[in-house]
Amino acid sequence: KLSRRQKAVNRAHAKIRARGERAIATLKTWKILNKLRCCPRRATPIVQAILVLHHVEANRYAG
Repeated sequence: KLSRRQKAVNRAHAKIRARGERAIATLKTWKILNKLRCCPRRATPIVQAILVLHHVEANRYAG
């Protein structure tokens, strides 16, 4: 049986993991990333730009 503290740690870990999994799923919808071949230093701003565009589009339809 897990202690209260262990359960709290597991919940916090699950929240963080879920956010990461949703972010990866969002990035996978942008097909251009399938062909991206560059160093991580160059890929980072590209990924950041895609996430900004995603959030702008999501907010546009959210009302």
